Amino acid sequence: MQYHAFKLKKMGFTKKHIFSDQQNQIANYTKVIGHPARVSIIQYISEHKDCNCNRLVKAIGLAQPTISQHLAEIRKTGLLKQKIKGKNLFYSINQDKLNECRRLVNDFFVKTQVNCSKL
Repeated sequence: MQYHAFKLKKMGFTKKHIFSDQQNQIANYTKVIGHPARVSIIQYISEHKDCNCNRLVKAIGLAQPTISQHLAEIRKTGLLKQKIKGKNLFYSINQDKLNECRRLVNDFFVKTQVNCSKL
């Protein structure tokens, strides 16, 4: 098992092809919620319709470039919708992707738990 942990640390982006699409998708979703700033951003946007970066900066207390970087990571998964109003980008939760994320991650844990109880 230690060999596997070492191998995963060294794999980088080029080894994703050896895993299933579902495994990669679960990893991408959990990576996004694996940082407390991104969890906070997602929660805030879910509670407030059409948030822009400046509003998130004030609410969360991180610098604008940091918030922008986290928003970019969240957007990569499709969990955020964005629309342009004037010169500003406004974000909302993509509920279809949120449901997909919830189902995939939940199914992973349920199946893992079932497999463990078979041992």
